[in-house]
Amino acid sequence: MHGEYKMPGGKLVVVDLALRDGRFEGVRLSGDFFLEPDAALPAINAALEGQPADAGDDALVAAIDAALPAGTTMYGISSAAIVVALRRALHEGAAA
Repeated sequence: MHGEYKMPGGKLVVVDLALRDGRFEGVRLSGDFFLEPDAALPAINAALEGQPADAGDDALVAAIDAALPAGTTMYGISSAAIVVALRRALHEGAAA
């Protein structure tokens, strides 16, 4: 499944993933945003991996935020924007 979201005043956020037994699998975040340190990207992917598809948006944002390395800076992206792209991927996947 593939979802995209252009954050207002920000950058394009893209999430690709699959569902397995109602949980996120193979989560890959990409887009034209910037994260520092580089370790933040795999930390976000890992935070979403295995989360239940019916988890609330607030719970997913909290999982992302908790996984970010100390001092992470997000340029043109937010945890909430990532969740919007993720929801769009799920919606597109359900429509297919």
